[in-house]
Amino acid sequence: MSELSVVMYHYVREIKNSSFPDIKGLELKDFREQIKYLKENYNFITTEELIESVYNNYKLPPKSVLLTFDDGYVDHYTNVFPILKEFGIQGSFYIPAKTVKEHKVLDVNKIHFILASVPDKSKIVADIKDLLIDIKERHDINDFEYYYKKLAIESRYDTAEVIFIKRLLQVELEEEIRMEIVDFLFKKYLKVSEPNFAKQLYLNEDQIKEMISEGMHIGCHGYNHYWWNRLKPNELEKEIDLSLDFLESLGVDLSNWTAAYPYGSHNEDVEIFLEKKKCKLAFTTKVGIENASLSNRLQLKRLDTNDITKEQLLNKRLL
Repeated sequence: MSELSVVMYHYVREIKNSSFPDIKGLELKDFREQIKYLKENYNFITTEELIESVYNNYKLPPKSVLLTFDDGYVDHYTNVFPILKEFGIQGSFYIPAKTVKEHKVLDVNKIHFILASVPDKSKIVADIKDLLIDIKERHDINDFEYYYKKLAIESRYDTAEVIFIKRLLQVELEEEIRMEIVDFLFKKYLKVSEPNFAKQLYLNEDQIKEMISEGMHIGCHGYNHYWWNRLKPNELEKEIDLSLDFLESLGVDLSNWTAAYPYGSHNEDVEIFLEKKKCKLAFTTKVGIENASLSNRLQLKRLDTNDITKEQLLNKRLL
């Protein structure tokens, strides 16, 4: 088995000079620099070649690298796609179908842009505190202080306040309550039409079909971008089936479909379900270099582009 580096991207855009300079992503110039370096020092492969390697013992070249792009941002068409074509590289794009079909902004993206719109994060925390007081009168939830003490733990990427906001609004509360708070904050701080914002943020069907026609791989990232490991079996089946219906409508070959777990949300039960649905490969958010095989084909590790430093590139080693 050959060593494989799978690189994961989200936003790829000119960030510092944009309307949202605090959005966390990769600057477009840095993306081009990474691709140029990888092209000179690694061997790009396609998802189809990886499938052949896993199932039919196709020998991958040494220092293989595969590029994956999550969440279906329009960045991937306007910024990424032209560069991939220029260098003759395939990208694999994992798109939540709801963003394309319904022009809805995912809650995770609403949180990104709320945070990017408010320099003083204590204002968002204060809003959440007030909202929880009101919601507690209607729902059986804990006090603000309970959640803040539990969740506000600084990470290597974010302050304690930011971690509190993300964890509370992405995971901790029930979906109905989370969405009430997120929608309130999105309307307060963004002051935009959600459908118009979604159309500017995400890919559309024509763009995706053009990318497919040029050899890009399009995979499953769910319909609603839910945490798959938190869904009941019937909910997970609906989430995957709606996504596969969407892929089929685009002309994707479902005999070779692949997935990327939203938020990295996989467990043994989810893997068993994907195997039942004949998913060929599935990518996690676990960090590492991979030796793909039949035994780990549904739990493939990736490298986040922001974890690839210039020092690593100079040393010709991604991890």
